[in-house]
Amino acid sequence: MKLTINKNLFENIIASMQPFLDKKDASNITSHIYLEANTNLTIKATDHEMGLEAKINDVMIEETGKATVNGSNLLNIIRRLKNEDINIEIVENFLHITQKKSSFKLPMFDPEEYPLFPNYENLNILQIETSTFIDSIKKITPSIDTNNPKYELNGALIDIKEEKINFVSTDTKRLSIISVENFSNSPMNLIIPKKAIIEIQKLFFDEAVIKYDEIYLVVSNDRLTFHTKLTNGNFPDYNRIIPNNFNKLFSIDKSILVEGIKLVTSLKPHIKIDFEPDLVKFETIDDDIEAKTEISTKLEINENIFIGINSKYVLDFINSTNSDKIQIGFNQSDMPICFKENNFLSIIMPIVLK
Repeated sequence: MKLTINKNLFENIIASMQPFLDKKDASNITSHIYLEANTNLTIKATDHEMGLEAKINDVMIEETGKATVNGSNLLNIIRRLKNEDINIEIVENFLHITQKKSSFKLPMFDPEEYPLFPNYENLNILQIETSTFIDSIKKITPSIDTNNPKYELNGALIDIKEEKINFVSTDTKRLSIISVENFSNSPMNLIIPKKAIIEIQKLFFDEAVIKYDEIYLVVSNDRLTFHTKLTNGNFPDYNRIIPNNFNKLFSIDKSILVEGIKLVTSLKPHIKIDFEPDLVKFETIDDDIEAKTEISTKLEINENIFIGINSKYVLDFINSTNSDKIQIGFNQSDMPICFKENNFLSIIMPIVLK
């Protein structure tokens, strides 16, 4: 293999491969990036659970061939070089990288032993706008749990129903769900790991094709192909958590919530919020700290309502919304509270106040 490629182009691709590498064991071939020069340059990285493949046409290939090279070491070298073309060549089972008078030699593993990527050809196509898919998973990301012994909670559920697709996540203290119209997809449940959810948002912004089966989810465009294994397991019955109706349902400017929360939560997130017809009061509920504020406003209620809540969860919801106003659904202070904007809602467990 012998080729010449622009430094910035190569660096951007190699940087995007880093989350897919095994960083703990350099003796493992999955700590390496796979390079294949043929009609174009194909670059791959995988940790067996997720993988990314990039195809680069803007490259001058003198000799075809295959190579692997430690991904972290390769990126460290490329970042030090100037923004000019670099030369890459295999010489006696080493990968040589040169730019003018600078040269580096890195050991390789046998590229024939690199893990095979799944066959994407016979997968189902998820009929959904890419922007809708990305926006939906972005809204529910904050509620995905981390390191839960129930592995299915460390991911997001895509619940494909007859008439709608529900994107759902929960960390057991809150539930986030956004519903979009289902045009022609057959009913099915997919649980996507949190790490994969985060990487998809980094990699794809415009048009992409989303494919799936019982094992894999694949997202691709004309340059990149991302895949992840889906999580086995049964996601909790989230419909049981959503109240059928509310005693109180009212709208509020989200700027009021943001202002009040930020004023009283400089150290700890747990707060009490009192909603009154003409006023909203905020105060901490920790014994060793006292902070209070109140903001005048008009609310569609005729009696006082109070809730104890983790303010971080409220801000996570607000930061995922686009409207100036949100709705709050309330039954009683020791029952879940609903925050809603159009087809997006978050159910938050209350803090029981003494």
